[in-house]
Amino acid sequence: MSKLSLQALNRATLERQWLTERRDATALETIEHLVGMQAQSPLAPYVGLWTRLNDFDPAELAGLIENREAVRGSMMRATIHLMSSRDFLAFRPLIQPRLEREVFQNMTYGRHRLEGLDIDAVLEAGIERMTEGPATAVQLRDHLAPLWPDRESAALAHAVRCLLPTIQTPPRGIWGRGGNPAMSTADLWLGVPVASDPSPDDLVRRYLAAYGPASVADAQNWSGLTRLAEVFDRLDLRTYIDAESGRTLYDLPDITLPDEHTEIPVRFLPEYDNLLLSHADRTRWIDTATRQSLTLQEVLTRGSTLHNGRATALWKLTKNTKTEAILEIQPITELTRRTWQSIESEAHNLLAFTSPTATHEVRRITA
Repeated sequence: MSKLSLQALNRATLERQWLTERRDATALETIEHLVGMQAQSPLAPYVGLWTRLNDFDPAELAGLIENREAVRGSMMRATIHLMSSRDFLAFRPLIQPRLEREVFQNMTYGRHRLEGLDIDAVLEAGIERMTEGPATAVQLRDHLAPLWPDRESAALAHAVRCLLPTIQTPPRGIWGRGGNPAMSTADLWLGVPVASDPSPDDLVRRYLAAYGPASVADAQNWSGLTRLAEVFDRLDLRTYIDAESGRTLYDLPDITLPDEHTEIPVRFLPEYDNLLLSHADRTRWIDTATRQSLTLQEVLTRGSTLHNGRATALWKLTKNTKTEAILEIQPITELTRRTWQSIESEAHNLLAFTSPTATHEVRRITA
């Protein structure tokens, strides 16, 4: 088996994440290629698409959501993802075990709070309320509380959100609008039930096409699922050895890896971008010392800036009005003057995208 250096692994995954150069593709094609985009921060996918595509217009994604070609719902790792509707229908049943763990092992909403409860009856009651129209968590709680007065209504609503294939409906996730999350189900919102025979083999192939080469543990970290080794074993996959750790990495047999010396432009990733969340071993993006100096929450709740394919700074839009936009950038590694100039230049491009009518300011800050 061939060995892959850390840089070779970095370049391979960046290329299939469409971060080595911007692509001429539609938003829907990109969302499907990435097997969804992390979206608990509702507008994060817009930045994620901008950093990967030429001439991306936010109205394109907004239209996909409003026309029900794309949806936001609980998927990988029991977190909100933006998916194409067909991928949500195809893969949502595979994620059900992770969502069941989210309900029944949850210290706040699960465990004894649901013990002895007729869960099917709770879910039927949730569907009954959502049949009237998309329901917020408060509206679900208000509907469920009188039916089970001896139970915590928040726990009941949480079970409905996770155990049913719920979708957050617009205007949540619409550029320039927004609103409180309101839920419907796949059947009600899309008029089609989720797949009855979902394919874990297809899910793993799609993961490798967007995030590989990767280990079984990486795929499990991305999906939140367990026991994927048996899926890897039955697929026809190419194998590599991680030169740093000695781990076995898997990939699709027809993908050619790029030159490990491929130059990588500065890229701004939004908060929670799946690139940074989809591997058990994240050293391909961020070195161990840097990662240990930051909490995961610090990294995830702000955007990340890649320079030469590595996380070098965190960023946040701290002010964004029609007249003024301020982007703060906090380096997390030592930056040369030339590196900072490259980052600053792309930061102004990002501001031109997020705040086209405002004056722009880029601020370099320290922790």
